[in-house]
Amino acid sequence: MNASITIHRATADDAQEVAIMVGELLSEIMSAIGVQAFNFDLDETTARLQDFFSHEKYFVFVARSGSLSPSGFIALYESYALYAEGAFGTIPELYVRPAYRKNKLGLHLVSQAKSFGASRGWTRLEVTTPPLPQFDRTLAFYEREGFAISGGRKLKVAL
Repeated sequence: MNASITIHRATADDAQEVAIMVGELLSEIMSAIGVQAFNFDLDETTARLQDFFSHEKYFVFVARSGSLSPSGFIALYESYALYAEGAFGTIPELYVRPAYRKNKLGLHLVSQAKSFGASRGWTRLEVTTPPLPQFDRTLAFYEREGFAISGGRKLKVAL
């Protein structure tokens, strides 16, 4: 990784910058699949993120090149399950801005997530990728980082 890139745990002060990158990520996903799958509002996402931070429900690590705008981020939340033998982490979002994708920044963000999870006593990290050809590179990235397919599909229902 470029020596001028640092990774730090995000705080409420970083919420708007992270929310902007969430918008970029969702836009990229929707462009790839050709479906308006997400409703994104910057102000609502920023406020939601600030709330998550204040209650320690959500953990974000931001990569930054010097004092410039962020280069990418990884988000985590803690879950509990008997099948996982206790507490584990889930990665709901990982995003690296296109200009930084060749710098192995994603690798360093995942490494940070693994270290953080180990420090919290998590038994594992989980991530879901869409089972679509447009996300084959994403799946290959996670497999290179030691993730293994554990079966199933992610399903949802609106409440």
